[in-house]
Amino acid sequence: KSAIRDTARVLDLPLFEADKIAKLIPGMMPSKWNLARFLNEKEDVIKKAVRPEEYDKIKELIGLANEDDLGGETIQQAKVLEGNLRNTGIHACGVIITPSDITDFVPVATAKDSDLYVTQFDNSVVESAGLLKMDFLGLKTLTLIKDTVKLVKYRTGIDLDPDTFPIDDLKTYELFQRGETVGIFQYESAGMQKYMKELKPTVFPDLIAMNALYRPGPIAYIPSFVKRKNGEEEIIYDLDACEELLKDTYGITVYQEQVMLLSQKLADFSKGDADVLRKAMGKKQKDVLDKMKPKFISQAAAKGHAEDKLEKIWKDWEAFAEYAFNKSHSTCYAWIAYQTAFLKANYPAEYMAAVLSNNMSDIKQVSFFMEECKRMGLQVLGPDVNESFYKFTVNDDYAVRFGMGAIKGVGSGAVATIVENRKDGKYKSIFDLAKRIDLRAANKKAIENLALAGGFDSFLGTTRAQYFHDDGDGITFYEKAIRYGSKYQENENSSQVSLFGDASEVQIAEPIVPPCEDWSTMEKLAKEKEVVGIYISGHPLDDYKFEMKYFCNARLDALRNMELHLSKNLTFGGIINNVQHRVAKNGKGWGMFTLEGYDESYEFRIFGEEYLKFRHFFIQNNFTFMKVLVKEGWTDRDTGKKGEPRLQFVEVKQLQDVLETFAKKLILLLNISDLETDFIHRLSRLFQENKGDNTVSFEIMELEKIKRLVTIDPIELENDEVSFVDVSANDPEMEVLEIPGSSSAVAKVEEVEEIKVVTKLTMPSRKLKIKISNELLVELEKMQINFKLN
Repeated sequence: KSAIRDTARVLDLPLFEADKIAKLIPGMMPSKWNLARFLNEKEDVIKKAVRPEEYDKIKELIGLANEDDLGGETIQQAKVLEGNLRNTGIHACGVIITPSDITDFVPVATAKDSDLYVTQFDNSVVESAGLLKMDFLGLKTLTLIKDTVKLVKYRTGIDLDPDTFPIDDLKTYELFQRGETVGIFQYESAGMQKYMKELKPTVFPDLIAMNALYRPGPIAYIPSFVKRKNGEEEIIYDLDACEELLKDTYGITVYQEQVMLLSQKLADFSKGDADVLRKAMGKKQKDVLDKMKPKFISQAAAKGHAEDKLEKIWKDWEAFAEYAFNKSHSTCYAWIAYQTAFLKANYPAEYMAAVLSNNMSDIKQVSFFMEECKRMGLQVLGPDVNESFYKFTVNDDYAVRFGMGAIKGVGSGAVATIVENRKDGKYKSIFDLAKRIDLRAANKKAIENLALAGGFDSFLGTTRAQYFHDDGDGITFYEKAIRYGSKYQENENSSQVSLFGDASEVQIAEPIVPPCEDWSTMEKLAKEKEVVGIYISGHPLDDYKFEMKYFCNARLDALRNMELHLSKNLTFGGIINNVQHRVAKNGKGWGMFTLEGYDESYEFRIFGEEYLKFRHFFIQNNFTFMKVLVKEGWTDRDTGKKGEPRLQFVEVKQLQDVLETFAKKLILLLNISDLETDFIHRLSRLFQENKGDNTVSFEIMELEKIKRLVTIDPIELENDEVSFVDVSANDPEMEVLEIPGSSSAVAKVEEVEEIKVVTKLTMPSRKLKIKISNELLVELEKMQINFKLN
């Protein structure tokens, strides 16, 4: 990436084009791969080396490299430069340890912009010289776990010890099996979620193996690993002796430790030889591997193993060296992932509050994780001076409460004084707050932004608009409240004692709360976004959720990869912002605007006849529905090269008109057991109140509850590591199962209830005609009736 960007700078390639090319390079380069190899290697080899989501980018990179333009020249020149030393760098966590003064052993220098000593040798030279190199990693996830434990302790009084979490927790494995791993360390990518749903892990070794396999190279083995785990592919061992060490990974060699132990078992390698073999694989030292091969073959053959099988095993190991992974490393990461998943499954609100707190500095991430909270059924409440702390917390109603520290202009000092003085009782009003807190720590800006974010909404009888209303004197109500609090505190601090010994108290009148009209929902939400960066108490598009759900077929993010949607009609709903109406040099008008969805946005440009046809829709804060057709880019007449895909605007409407225009038919999905007299009367009244021209159809279903047993596979332990008890005597839900080859394995059996559709009858109504509207659909939701449109 550096080679591309440096070359682009010298060749005067525009920055945005250089950045686009650089982003096509995989984030994690496979071992022994570089730009030159990507450009020269066969497609099937590349496909095996990179993750599926990166393969399309590599194909695009190869296509650009073959172009006869400045972009193609940049890639070709960067290919030559790659691998040359550009500058010195510092390892993120590598520390050299020497028995005495480090300058006695290696040349050192001071790091750039730091007093830190760094070696002038790279890591391979340092290690081969016999010095000890240790990697000390700091993981943000450990802070996340600690914060969750604190929140659980604060809310429930329970002291959790993450190191003692049960390794066979059913809820945790079910979470992995559903692929609901957003916010789970190392398992949250879309690809990993997909494989988790396919694998359906039931034991901890499954998680260890997936952590090791989900990397460039070994990722190609995941489909086979999944099939073998689920009994869809036969598990084959090259030698019977391999089964003991490969059964946990279903016959697939995944870890360096497996190779070490197999070399000892099959060929009587010493532990020292096995470690040399591990290092050779880890460092991809083919010359060392070539020297060790004859020894392995001869010594293993002497033990009676077939030479052809040994040759195959060694060949597999040589291929394995390309991606060899350390099991202890993978186990540690899988254990941290399991701890986070355990907390998410068993303490969801506390865990998500900790996740949000640890991402407070990135408002996009906060928005992303708030969406995950919604999916989980967790309520995320706005900031409240009577409940919030600096970070996100969980309240008594098991809802996540927004942290005051996430509000712009509200610093730790302001939050500290609000929380400290709240110990004397909840604040009853803005006046009570102003009297009790330190107004130097919580300044005017902090109070203003708290009001805008809804931090005072719990004060009865006062709306957000009133805090910012003035009676023509230019002083807002919240400013008057601050002045009142300041005068009150001055009076308290300087109260005089009378001749008769009692303190004389000057009564200060509370300012009058000014009557004024409250802000609209849109105004409230816009001001929330202004001080927090996101909408908190709702979203402007919530009023159009049915239009968005049933008539918008794509997210705005889809337009960032238009190549995937060529010749398709995409429909979006959103709010129009940043509108610019312009005139080109030829005198024709054109426009630019941003369409904002729930948590994404896209900048559109519109020209020619389309602009003239739809320009009246492009108004600030207009709720708009758009249909666009993704078309191939224009072809350059001189070069014959096609440009970026382009958009044709097919239709633009007010979002509020979408239901009336497109909704033709309402389909109600009803359970036969719900069809009682009262229910039918309520439904009939609702339809009478919403007469119109749309048709109604009923799908009547008979549902049946089915119970089945789910077994959590046992964790096999050495007999001397654990004392076994008769669990079935203590817990009727537990059963001791016979496991082949293990007389002391315990599996937990849980009963799971599922719902199955037994019969389904579709009944269209010819006479009944209704008007499909937001009001009708909201009422159906309140009655807990499932429905479909069109």
